[in-house]
Amino acid sequence: MTAEDTQTAFWPSGLSGAEQASLEKIAQRVRWTAAAIVDRANRGRPNTSGVKVGGHQASSASMVEIMTSLWFSELTSADRVSVKPHASPVLHAINYLLGELDEAKLGTLREKGGLQSYPSRSKDPDTVDFSTGSVGIGATATIWAAMAHRFVRDRYAESRQSGRFIGLLGDAELDEGAIWEAVADPTVAKLGELLWIVDLNRQSLDRVVPDSQIQRLQGMFQAAGWQVITRKWGTRAQELFSRPGGGDLRTRLETMPNEEYQRMLRSDSREVYDRLCTSGSTPAMEGLLRALTPQEHAAAIRDLGGHDIGLLLETYRQVDPTRPTVIFAYTIKGRGLATEGHPNNHSALLNQEQMQVLAANSDMILDDPWHRFNPGTPEYATCMQAAARMERAPLPEAPAVSIPESLPWGYGDRISSQAALGRFLSDLTRASPEVARRVVTCSPDVAASTNLGGWINKTGVWSVGERHDWFADDRDRVLRWVENPAGQHIELGIAETNLVGLAAELGTTWSRWGQPLIPIATMYDPFVARALEPWSFGMYAGGQSILIGTPSGVTLAPEGGAHQSITTPSIGLEQPECTAWEPAFAQDLEWCLLKAMSRIGCPGGRSAYFRLSTRPLNQTLANLPTDAALLERRRRQAVAGGYRLTDHNPEEDKVTLVGVGALMPEVLGAAARLKELGITAGVVCLTSPDLVFESLQQRNALNSGAGHIVDILFPRHAPRPLVTVQDGHPHTLSFLAGARGDRTAFLGVKDFGQSSSLEDAYRIHGIDEESILNAALNMVR
Repeated sequence: MTAEDTQTAFWPSGLSGAEQASLEKIAQRVRWTAAAIVDRANRGRPNTSGVKVGGHQASSASMVEIMTSLWFSELTSADRVSVKPHASPVLHAINYLLGELDEAKLGTLREKGGLQSYPSRSKDPDTVDFSTGSVGIGATATIWAAMAHRFVRDRYAESRQSGRFIGLLGDAELDEGAIWEAVADPTVAKLGELLWIVDLNRQSLDRVVPDSQIQRLQGMFQAAGWQVITRKWGTRAQELFSRPGGGDLRTRLETMPNEEYQRMLRSDSREVYDRLCTSGSTPAMEGLLRALTPQEHAAAIRDLGGHDIGLLLETYRQVDPTRPTVIFAYTIKGRGLATEGHPNNHSALLNQEQMQVLAANSDMILDDPWHRFNPGTPEYATCMQAAARMERAPLPEAPAVSIPESLPWGYGDRISSQAALGRFLSDLTRASPEVARRVVTCSPDVAASTNLGGWINKTGVWSVGERHDWFADDRDRVLRWVENPAGQHIELGIAETNLVGLAAELGTTWSRWGQPLIPIATMYDPFVARALEPWSFGMYAGGQSILIGTPSGVTLAPEGGAHQSITTPSIGLEQPECTAWEPAFAQDLEWCLLKAMSRIGCPGGRSAYFRLSTRPLNQTLANLPTDAALLERRRRQAVAGGYRLTDHNPEEDKVTLVGVGALMPEVLGAAARLKELGITAGVVCLTSPDLVFESLQQRNALNSGAGHIVDILFPRHAPRPLVTVQDGHPHTLSFLAGARGDRTAFLGVKDFGQSSSLEDAYRIHGIDEESILNAALNMVR
């Protein structure tokens, strides 16, 4: 069905008059409760700071009929819905009417421990399926959740209950590039369980949306393989259009600029006739209008498809289950409020007099705003039926996944941390097949160049349905790209925002369907910043995953400044609910990865970010102990954040060199040259500056050094000058100066690089062996 067809189609509501009236009464109660939630937050409690609490009564009001039609007549327990950020009061109002939210919470919007400003899956007290608030990301989460559910369903029979993944978006939200990166991914066109409903109120925060926008949006969705349905006019307006002169009236309404339409909404009902007839009118249209009252004029222009509950319910019956669908539902921002249609109503709050009027229109009282429907009423019965229909069975207990602390094999004498990742994943399938079956990797078209080839050869590529392998008989092929529903690697197009969005949803399957996965997403480290917001938001929303950025830093010297990441170590350290790692040696990577995997897919879990390198390092530099007890001690320190590579007592240090990741050969080389000069240098290898910083914070809070890795690495009784070295911005390690109050020199990368040899790159940025040596000499002489 084309967009043009759906704009002109007339669908009967399919509801009896009593059923329609009952749902409309529920919608009005939802509208009132949502507005009252915002009003109470702003006028109903003390505010000593003078900072506006805020809320979005107008943006909520435009969504009321759409959400009422879904929750009170359409949704099942298997469906999951992402609600646009500014409609959170509507969601809470609905949950309250369904008996899920306590009345005491209704006055706590944007209050500590209360209802969040935007829907939050982890922080709101009622059911929220998706955290939203970062525009575009909450909507696209439905895509990645649908894909994650398909992946789980292909493996675990008990997870095969299928529902819909519904995104409720504002039309201005479609300006976000993240939307179109997600919509355009080829796999998305096969997700028939995906339904988006766009609240097309033709207003953004600052302006009325241009007229041409809807045609572009329809075409872009259609080009991506989506079914497009448009509901512009309600059934009453469509009936009016079917009368003599009605076609002319429709033409007049649909050809006027959006700004003119919005202005007409703000006019007195007695002015509507004159405004309609100022231009483009015909005698037949004028005759039709003269037969109507001013109140009927005002009602007709407001009868939009997104406010017609019966039409919306019939529209859901037209959805094609074989491909994703988007419904453009025309609405009015501020529908039913005194601010209806005003171009500046985005954050406008109704005053007390306006709230009194809304209360009267809703059969409610402003001073006593919280009432559910009385038992015995049709509305009460509808609410109870909806609550029963959507009641979700308790999640099955997630199976315990026992993560080993180490694998039984080594890594050879010379290997990069990136190559060690590929080796680790391949070895995991042999050493711990139960764990390996829970792992799912994904990448944005960089699987081979981030060393996932061996893993893919063993496990295959996941796809929606079986795909023929036309290269199966090619003996020269190194990477076997076999696509089927049993694969464990998901390949996306070149869009890092899609990658982290998918990883986050794969990391919520334990809490959505009781099946934990261990998502490992690889991308080029310089592009972590490009994906930063959705990556961070995914963790806020409860997604637990492992992100691997590789290759990293100016160590990728020939690629030049455009591909040399500088700020990512600091980004990782500063990211909440995530531990950042940068192990230098293969054995450290194995230990740290296994530790990170043990924190994925469980209550209280934590995401991880690994910064890896393509620079092969001599693994003998790690000086791994041969004694089992000492090796275990090394492992425990590595997963705690770092260890000392020199054997002497820290009290013997004249200076301590602190290195991270690929620069450990230069650090050890400088220490050896200092020794030749008669200067004893201690060497600390950090696997996670993040964990060491956390250790320092905890030590200071507890005022005790017992058991803290920071005190093992930098004992307070033996202060010494420090030289810190990292292939990243030097401020990332600057906190170490506070561990003991040491004089410290911070070496790192502060400027854009250029294409060069590795040795030249290190010299340019002052992180080569000579620079480390000179910094240390300056500290001790």
